[in-house]
Amino acid sequence: MSGVPGANPLRDPQDRRLPRIAGPSGLVIFGVTGDLSRKKLMPAVYDLANRGLLPPGFSLIGFARREWQDEDFAQEVHDAVKQHARTPFREEVWQQLIQGMRFVQGNFDDDEAFEQLKTTIQELDKAQGTGGNFAFYLSVPPKFFPKVVQQLKKHGLADQKEGSWRRAVIEKPFGHDLKSAQELNQIVHDVFPPNEVFRIDHYLGKETVQNILALRFANTMFEPIWNRSYVDHVQITMAEDIGIGGRAGYYDGIGAARDVIQNHLLQLLALTAMEEPGSFHPKALVAEKLKVLTAVELPDDLGKHTVRAQYVHAWQGGEEVPGYLEEDGIDPKSKTDTYAAIKLTINNRRWAGVPFYLRTGKRLGRRVTEIAVVFKRAPYLPFESGATEELGGNALVIRVQPDEGVTVRFGSKVPGTSMEVRDVTMDFAYGESFTESSPEAYERLILDVLLGDANLFPRHQEVELSWNILDPIEEYWDKHGKPAQYPAGTWGPAEADEMLARDGRSWRRP
Repeated sequence: MSGVPGANPLRDPQDRRLPRIAGPSGLVIFGVTGDLSRKKLMPAVYDLANRGLLPPGFSLIGFARREWQDEDFAQEVHDAVKQHARTPFREEVWQQLIQGMRFVQGNFDDDEAFEQLKTTIQELDKAQGTGGNFAFYLSVPPKFFPKVVQQLKKHGLADQKEGSWRRAVIEKPFGHDLKSAQELNQIVHDVFPPNEVFRIDHYLGKETVQNILALRFANTMFEPIWNRSYVDHVQITMAEDIGIGGRAGYYDGIGAARDVIQNHLLQLLALTAMEEPGSFHPKALVAEKLKVLTAVELPDDLGKHTVRAQYVHAWQGGEEVPGYLEEDGIDPKSKTDTYAAIKLTINNRRWAGVPFYLRTGKRLGRRVTEIAVVFKRAPYLPFESGATEELGGNALVIRVQPDEGVTVRFGSKVPGTSMEVRDVTMDFAYGESFTESSPEAYERLILDVLLGDANLFPRHQEVELSWNILDPIEEYWDKHGKPAQYPAGTWGPAEADEMLARDGRSWRRP
C-alpha cells in the first residue's frame, strides 16, 4: 500500500489487482454527434461510471454544431447509453453522471464557442470539483485536428496550472504519410507536451492484445522458442466481412493499408516481436517497440512481395453485394485498395530470416483478427511413409476478435492400431475461463487517459516509423498499374496466394 498520507489505496500503482479509479477530471468530446461518440465513447463513459471507476464529480462536455441545450445533449447520451452500453442501466449512476453534463454549440473556427467552452470548464471546476483536469477528445475528421488544437491554444484551454493537467486525445489516422504525420505531430506538440498527447489505437485496448505481453513474459514455456531457431513465419490478419458502408468519403484515397496496416497491424507486429521490457512503464514499452519498428526491412522486390486489390461484385452470405467501384460515392476509376498484403522481415538476432506476413481486407470470408506464430517442422520424423501426410506445422494462434482466446495446434496420434499423426488443437477462450467480462477497448483507453497511463498509446516516434515502412509500398503501388481483384466473400486475390507460394508457404484459413 502507498505510504503517502491520505493516498487512495484504490489508486495505488504498486498493486495492479485493485481497480484504478480516476481522480477529479472531465472529458470534452469534439464531434460528439458522430457515430464513434454515440456508439463507443459515451457508452464507455457510462460503463466506467457504473463500475465505480470515475470520480463522483466527473464532467462530460459535448462540442458540436447542433443547436442543443444541455438537456438535449443529456438525452442524446441517455439514448446512446441505453442502446450501446455494456453494463446494465442504473438510474442512480445516471443521475450522478448527468450533474456534470454540459453542451457547447459552435464550429471549430468559432472563437465565441471556444470562449464559452472555457467558461463552462471553469464553472464545472467549481460546481463538480474537476480540479482543472480535462482531456480533449478529437472525435473529428483528421483535417480538423490542427484547427481544433490551435483553437485550444489560442483560448488558453491547453494551459496547465500547477497541480492540474490538460490532455489531447487523437483518433487515427495520424496523417496519411510520413510528411503529414510529422507536420501533425509538430502542431500538436506545440500546444501539448508529448506526454500529454494520447493517440488512440483502439486495438491496443483489447484484452487479447494486452494478453500478448502476458502470454510471452509471464510464462516460461513460450519465450525459449519465440525466435528464428524455431519459428518458420508469422501471419497477422485483420479481415472484415463487410464493405465500406457509408464511409466512401473517408475510405476512398486512404485504403486498407493506410487504414489498418500502418497502425493496427504494425503495432501487433511490434508487440509480437519485441524484447522483454525492463518494466511496463510507458517509456520501457515504447523503447522495445521502437527497436522492432526500426529493424523492419521491406522486401527487395515489392512487386512480388506486396499485393493490393479491390473486391468485386459477388454473392456473399446469400446476398448479392456490389463491387468496390460500384459503391455509392466511389470514383469508378479509383485505385484505392480494399485488400492489402505485405511481407516484412526484422533484422535483429531474434528474428533474422523469419518473414512476417501482414494482410487486411474488406468483404473477406469472415470477420477475424489473429496473430499466428507458425513453427518449423520437426527436423526428423521417425514414422513410416504416409503416417504424417496430414500433419502441418505447429502453430500458436492469438485470436484478437471476435472469439478472443489462444489456440495451440500440434500433432497427435489418431486412435487405432496404426501410427498415424494428425493436427489437433488446444483452445483457451476468454469467455469460458474468466467470470469477469472483458471491458470494451474504449473503456480501458478513456480510463488510461484520465489516469495519465500511456502504456497502450502509440507515441509519435512509433507513428512516424510506421509511415516510414508503409510509404515506399504506397509509392510503388501508385506507379505500377491497377489493383488486383477478388470476389466479395472470398479470402482475397490469387496474387496474395502466389506471394506466399513463392516462399513455399500458404495463408492460414481462419
